[in-house]
Amino acid sequence: MNTTDPRDQAPGQTPGQSGGQAPGQDAGQAPGQDPNKDVDDWVTGGEPATGPQLSYLHTLAREAGEELPSDLTKAQASQMIDRLQQASPRTGGTDAP
Repeated sequence: MNTTDPRDQAPGQTPGQSGGQAPGQDAGQAPGQDPNKDVDDWVTGGEPATGPQLSYLHTLAREAGEELPSDLTKAQASQMIDRLQQASPRTGGTDAP
């Protein structure tokens, strides 16, 4: 049986928490990086939108009765997703009952 001895934990570390991860930090996130970086600061924000972004945007835009521009960047797609989510009853936006 594989058990963790609480004495093997770093000070202030909770059981099950890895030693190199700060509380509330995503396991895939480097220390000191904010996952909510402003899209204007994205290094890759000017690249074309990703497939998953476009797929989700098509769904949100269809529900909102909007057309998608064909040349969205990653940053523009992210901003559009945020805007459409705010208005979508399905995602708990302002038009939700």
